[in-house]
Amino acid sequence: MHTGKLVFAQLTEHLSARVFAQCVSRYVGNYSARSFSHWDQLLCMMFAQLTSRASLRDITVCLQSYGPKLYHAGIRGSIARTTLADANEQRDCNIFRDFACHLIAIARPLYAHEALAVQLDQTVYAIDSSMIDLCLSLFAWAPAAKSRAGVKVHASLDLRGNIPAFIRITGARESDASFLDDLPLEAGSFYVMDRGYVHFKRLVRFTHAAAFFVVRSKGNLHYRVVHRELPVPGGQIQRDEHVALEGKYTQVDYPMHLRRIELIDEKRGKPVFLWTNNFTLDAMQDSLLYRSRWQIELFFKWIKQNLRIKAFVGNSANAVKCQIWIAISTYVLVAIIKKKLKSRASLHSIMQVLSVNLFEKTPLIELLQAIDEPDEQGPSDAQMSLFEKATGQ
Repeated sequence: MHTGKLVFAQLTEHLSARVFAQCVSRYVGNYSARSFSHWDQLLCMMFAQLTSRASLRDITVCLQSYGPKLYHAGIRGSIARTTLADANEQRDCNIFRDFACHLIAIARPLYAHEALAVQLDQTVYAIDSSMIDLCLSLFAWAPAAKSRAGVKVHASLDLRGNIPAFIRITGARESDASFLDDLPLEAGSFYVMDRGYVHFKRLVRFTHAAAFFVVRSKGNLHYRVVHRELPVPGGQIQRDEHVALEGKYTQVDYPMHLRRIELIDEKRGKPVFLWTNNFTLDAMQDSLLYRSRWQIELFFKWIKQNLRIKAFVGNSANAVKCQIWIAISTYVLVAIIKKKLKSRASLHSIMQVLSVNLFEKTPLIELLQAIDEPDEQGPSDAQMSLFEKATGQ
C-alpha cells in the first residue's frame, strides 16, 4: 500500500470497479447516474457497515464532515440523505448481489487450504438460515408468524474459511428446505444440515448430483435395515445401519438406500440420529462433520453483531436486500484483505481498527501488523459447550 493514501481507498483497491460496472450495466443498461453513481452508493453503504452507522442522517452527516477527503476515498458524487435513500429504494438490489458473488469467488480460493474438523480433500458446506426481525408496521411486505415481520437469510457456508458460498434472501415464511431447490451442488462435496432440511424429495437431488449430505433427523422415520455395521464397543456410535425408507411418501421420494447413524450426545445423554448418502466415511467422521455445522451458527451470530443487518436505513424490500448484500460484500472484503495481507488478527479486530482509521493515511498493512494475534485455533471443547448451552443445541 502507498503511504499517503486513505485507509478507505486502500480497502477499495481490492474492489474491481470494472466488474461492478458490468453488474450495473446488466440491470440498468447504459443508464448513468452522474450526480450519485452506483459506485458512490456502494462506498457510502460500505462506510456505514464498517463504522456501524445507524441511520441515513448518521451516514450522510459523518461522510460530509470529511469534506475534500471524500474525493480521495473514491466518493465522487454529492452526498445527501434523500439521494442515498432514493438510491437504496430504486436501484436494483441484484447489482449488489452479483458483486457480492464476485467477491465470494475471489475469497474462497484464498481459504481453500484451511483445516477442517475431518481430514478430507472434498469441500464441506454447512447449510442453515437465520431470521432478521423487522417491525410489521414499517415492513408490511415481510409478514411473519404472530403479528411479526422479518426476512430470512439462507446460506451455504464453506467451512474452509467460513466464507458463504451461496446465499438467498427470502420472506420469513419461506421454509428452510426450499433453499435446497436453488442450491448449486458440487459432485463429491459434503453438505451438513439440521432437521429443518429433512425433505427426501429434495435430498435425492444430492445423490443424483454425486454429492453427499449429512442431515440430522428425528427418530420416528419408517425404514427397514438391509445391513448393519458393528459399532465399536463403548464408543459414541450406537448403531450404523444401511436402510431403505418405508414411509408412504419417503420410499417414493428416496428409493435408494441410506445410511442411518445413531450416536449418543455425551453432554445430554440423548440419542442423535444422522442420515447420509455416504457409505465410505467412518461413522465417527460423519459425526464430526455434523458437529462442525455449528460454525454457520457462529457466522450468523458474527455478522449480526458486527454488521448493520438488524437496523435498516430503508423500508422497502429492495432497500433491505441492498443493505444485506452490501453487508455480505463488506464481510467478504475484510476476509480477502486478511488473507492477502497475511494478517493473523481476527476479523472482529480488523473491523474495529478499520472503523476508527478509515480516513487516516496509515498504510493498511501497518494497521494490521499492529493488531496481529497468534494463529487462530479452532474453538476448544469448552467454548463449544458454552455455545451449545447458549443456543440450546
